[in-house]
Amino acid sequence: MAEKPSVLIIGGLGYIGRFLALHIHENDLASEVRIVDKALPQLAWLAPEFEEACAGSKFIQADASREQSLSRIFDRSDGKQWDYVFNCGGETRYSQEDEVYKLRSLGLSVAVAKEAAKRKVKAFVELSTGMVYKSDSSPSKEGDKLKPWSKIAVYKLQAEEELAKIEGLSLIIVRLAHVYGPYASQWVATALCMARVYQYLEQEMKWLWTRELRTNTAHIHDVTRALWAVARWYDTEGGKTSWDSSLGAPTFNVVDKGTTTQGTMADIIGELFNIDTGFQGQLISTFARLSLDSVVDDVNDELLGPWAELLEKAGISRPGPLTPFLEKELIKDTDLSMDGSRLEQVVGFQYEKPAMSKELLEEVIESYKKMNWWP
Repeated sequence: MAEKPSVLIIGGLGYIGRFLALHIHENDLASEVRIVDKALPQLAWLAPEFEEACAGSKFIQADASREQSLSRIFDRSDGKQWDYVFNCGGETRYSQEDEVYKLRSLGLSVAVAKEAAKRKVKAFVELSTGMVYKSDSSPSKEGDKLKPWSKIAVYKLQAEEELAKIEGLSLIIVRLAHVYGPYASQWVATALCMARVYQYLEQEMKWLWTRELRTNTAHIHDVTRALWAVARWYDTEGGKTSWDSSLGAPTFNVVDKGTTTQGTMADIIGELFNIDTGFQGQLISTFARLSLDSVVDDVNDELLGPWAELLEKAGISRPGPLTPFLEKELIKDTDLSMDGSRLEQVVGFQYEKPAMSKELLEEVIESYKKMNWWP
């Protein structure tokens, strides 16, 4: 038996980082794991099952975007180097100032990647987003046209480009669809919170744009499996030597096979909450295109009060990371439409949760109830 790899997870308390740590822990995949995050475990809304995988001696609090932190993050007591480094760090909130993304996403990626290259890490996995592709209803493959349509994506793409220039870096890039699953606090969470408010108000929940707008997804269970699979493929299955370098760094889309659209979401949510769901129609959508800010502000004004009432009625004083607050970057009339076949063909990966379903969203709500976040 070859020795199991040692693993460093940057941003290990973030949504994907914590599930990756849990996947490695539960399946006993690594000889040693270190979790690095600038937040403390006590403040990260960790569910009980993550305690062992993410806290205690495995955890180091550090800001990986600061050069002076790098030796503390990378140095090991036995003097060896980490085999795999997963960069799950970076700013995940929408609508921040450019400087925030420049420092916390781009700056962080470049800093840790340079250090990983210097230490000859066997696999460096950089998390990116499918929002780097030009919006198109037909699914984008890894080599297709790039035209990022969120600020996060603008700086993620810059990071991809900078990392590709680093000499000696064993780089793998993973571009993600909308990630959802238990304890998710973004995107699907916003839709579920909004639906809960419309249920409470006994009103129809109406989406902007069309049923057909692509909002492709990937379940967190498959995302963490895919991250591990690409690192193993690169390191032990000849990926490093067999990859055609004229294609640039090995890059993989992670997206389920369900071609999730706004219509998919509307149908499942309607059934789940027993509410009417629909679409705003051409007129309002055209108006929204012209003044998205004011439309989003109106919706937020309409929803935040009733959400606070719901929490109060349920006696929830610490509602966790959930909110029906709409980010305008997330409701642009842009398709997140990706083709995930390269991961299956090249790495041999198979999805275990191939499409979003009512059952999987019920599971998400159950996880919120368990944490006493859900009114």
